[in-house]
Amino acid sequence: MNARGKFRYTLLLAGSLCTAAPGFAATTAETVDARITRLEQELAELKALVQTRPAATAETPALTKKAEPSTSLPVSIGSGVKVQLYGFARFDGSYDTNPIYPGNYAFWALPKNGRNNDAEWDLTAGATRIGLNLSGPDTERMKLTGNIELDFLTGISSENNQAPRLRHGYIKAYWPASDFSILAGQTWDLVSSLIPFVDDPALMWYAGNIGSRHAQVRVTKGFASGNNGRLEVAVAASRTIGEKGTLTQTSPLPTITQADTGKDAAFPSIQGRVAFSEPLIVKNQPATIALSGHYGQEEWDTNSTGGYKTLDSWSFNLELSMPLSEKVLFAGEYFTGTNLDDYLGGIGQGVNNAMQADPREIRAQGGWGALRYTINPETSVSLGAGIDDPNDNDLPAKDSGLINPSRTRNQTIFANVITKLTPNFILGLQLSDWKTDYKNAPGSDALRAQTSLTYKF
Repeated sequence: MNARGKFRYTLLLAGSLCTAAPGFAATTAETVDARITRLEQELAELKALVQTRPAATAETPALTKKAEPSTSLPVSIGSGVKVQLYGFARFDGSYDTNPIYPGNYAFWALPKNGRNNDAEWDLTAGATRIGLNLSGPDTERMKLTGNIELDFLTGISSENNQAPRLRHGYIKAYWPASDFSILAGQTWDLVSSLIPFVDDPALMWYAGNIGSRHAQVRVTKGFASGNNGRLEVAVAASRTIGEKGTLTQTSPLPTITQADTGKDAAFPSIQGRVAFSEPLIVKNQPATIALSGHYGQEEWDTNSTGGYKTLDSWSFNLELSMPLSEKVLFAGEYFTGTNLDDYLGGIGQGVNNAMQADPREIRAQGGWGALRYTINPETSVSLGAGIDDPNDNDLPAKDSGLINPSRTRNQTIFANVITKLTPNFILGLQLSDWKTDYKNAPGSDALRAQTSLTYKF
């Protein structure tokens, strides 16, 4: 600034001070501080008000639109974990032309034992389900999630089916940068991981679809392949739940009560799965092919003095999920193995214990296939079939209850339609035909008509 500019600036400053002098003289230093404090508070309040108001846009009138129904209830708790409540209330009703075991859902057709046209009705709300999805707090590299889920289908009584039944209860740590995760808790097995398109809570178990839920520790690693492909490798150590024989000496034959929670297993069962996914026929809809299997051992008591025999349980499984068009999906599985009752195979028959000193594994094979056609986002129709075929030579004359003959073959064919009457109200209608063969006894068949009403939240 030159000398002339400095002189003009000095005159301007002096004039300003003279003009403000009366008001300034009436204001003390303490009053100025109070005013500054008040102004700062007002500014903070204005900032808070702006942050809480919706952003003003040209579409502001849209704020009066009716809110879309929520599909979950997210809640944050003090620890920083987010909790999402979900589930559904469900009613299932079915009519069977002949008895189907266990009734509320379908496993196999019971022996007729001289009965013909012995129709049955089943009505239940046991498939009602409630769950909690857990997430966070995350770190820069790791995402933490978990799940707790219960239902009320308590007809299966074993350590991993409780009342109320614990379906899932696990934690999962995932590192996105390396596509690697560790899971610990109870959830679905790795073996035969696909789910048929049925509207029955039993999911075609003992009729071609194997794979249950077990407590496990699992590691999973993903690998990118090409532009859109992905290879996934997973290995798990899971709890073995077998049939340790507890002997009760009766006359004329001893009775073996099967009650092994898995504590007698020498080591956990090992499960593995390798899956490859990539869009093939339909863009943006990947097809998946997978190989999976497991190996474990069970301990069977052979006498009342501590003798036992170790029996193997293993499976080899093939999975295929193939979109054929934007609306048509084919899926299916094949399995083979031994001692598969704990994995819902072999029509519930894992070990032949007719000779108490020499129990033997029961071999079985089978599978299922199904097509699903999505008419629109609300409605789909499905058609499929499944079969479970134990080796007849491995089966005893009677099943483990020593009442009915052993089951040598079980098969079903189904067709259904599932439609969303509203986003939260779902109607299912299914017709299925069941045929079960028995060793040295007439086979049984039954036709099942069933419906489901589900209120999802």
